[in-house]
Amino acid sequence: MMSRRTVLRAFAGATLIGSPLAAFARSSRPGPIQGLDTDNDGTVDLAEAKKAASALFDRLDRDHDGTLDRRELAGRLTANELAAADPDHDGTLTKDEYLAVVEQRFNAANADRDGTLDAKELTTKAGQKLMRLLK
Repeated sequence: MMSRRTVLRAFAGATLIGSPLAAFARSSRPGPIQGLDTDNDGTVDLAEAKKAASALFDRLDRDHDGTLDRRELAGRLTANELAAADPDHDGTLTKDEYLAVVEQRFNAANADRDGTLDAKELTTKAGQKLMRLLK
């Protein structure tokens, strides 16, 4: 037999589905998607990932020279990953180069190839590598 509290919770949850309160509840949940899912659909698409990465790039670029060096990247990429992502071999990444790495990592984390990442995909090893470039 279900308790009155359980029934009330189920009813309240059912009436919130699709409402602005439900969107708020989803967006305020802690987890890997928090702060990235700007359309509140429960997933992160490539545009949302690149938007977050671009904002992080701007925060990390302390000297405002339009590039991130090893120090500014603060361990987000290994030396080998930085070298692989740096086509002009100048030891820095431009925003376009940084976003290219984000896209590669997004695609690697998108195991079901549906164009979005859910919380489960973001907690995989590939998803965690992506998250280091977003937050």
